[in-house]
Amino acid sequence: MDQHKGTAGHLLSIVTILIWGTTFISTKILLTDFTPFEILLFRFLIGYVVLFLLYPRPVRTKTFKEEWLFISAGLCGVALYFLIENIALNLTLASHVGVIVSIAPFFTAVMAHFFLEGEKLTAPFMIGFALALTGIVLIGFNGSLNLDLNPVGDLLAFLAPAVWAVYSVLMRKISGLNHHNIGATRKVFFYGLLFMLPVIGVDGFHPNLDRFYNLLNLANLLYLAVGASAVCFVTWNRAVSILGVVTTSVYIYMVPVISVAASALFLHEPITSATLAGAFLTLIGSYISERKHGLIRRRELRKTIRSTQSSMETK
Repeated sequence: MDQHKGTAGHLLSIVTILIWGTTFISTKILLTDFTPFEILLFRFLIGYVVLFLLYPRPVRTKTFKEEWLFISAGLCGVALYFLIENIALNLTLASHVGVIVSIAPFFTAVMAHFFLEGEKLTAPFMIGFALALTGIVLIGFNGSLNLDLNPVGDLLAFLAPAVWAVYSVLMRKISGLNHHNIGATRKVFFYGLLFMLPVIGVDGFHPNLDRFYNLLNLANLLYLAVGASAVCFVTWNRAVSILGVVTTSVYIYMVPVISVAASALFLHEPITSATLAGAFLTLIGSYISERKHGLIRRRELRKTIRSTQSSMETK
């Protein structure tokens, strides 16, 4: 991998996670006037329009198998993941959901191990995962072991990162088709929105335009739609194509750390010693997982390149 290209991949991942880690603030503000489903629908609908304006050309696939990758990615990464997460938040504690969803890198690594080449599980990744998960638990429960479990809600919370792992693997495969990144992301959004339509009749939808005249609502909705959806899905998908799904997914560990910092900065929520310890462990675990796994992955890629070159020379 080219060094400059690799650096760009890490920068894209960092920018994406910085924005995703602060989205809960906007969501919390919007929940006063919007339902969870309405927020989801509007953010991806506006995001789709933005991506269309940036790249209006159609993305044409060659076979139904290629088209099925986009359909599945839209179902998993746009519709199912966010709907499952929102339902889980309504059934169980937010701290439980925050901790459970943050294990997405582990599910992603397992999926990649079996379905992608050059994305094998490594011991350093597992060590980093254990440290990061310990830190995330400390952050999520804030030093308090409140085990008020809701089996259905917690099970759904486990299902959400598994669905995201499938989406990550699908986007890695889509990146190999060499479509324009913005166009490919827009196509995924299109199918995600299609899968949301049946939910309108179940969750409820209120076409009340007065809510959009509130500048605070409009600003936060645009932040979610343009920043967290249109821009971040493009940057994340690009990072996945550069770094691979396992290395990129490690950055998800950082979301709870960023959320805590944003809570203190914007909502003036206190930071406890347990939170600080959790943030430290999460950072160390993320570093170990990304650094060691990245080195091993680059070493394997160099071996593959040398092997290919040797076989070509013998011919």
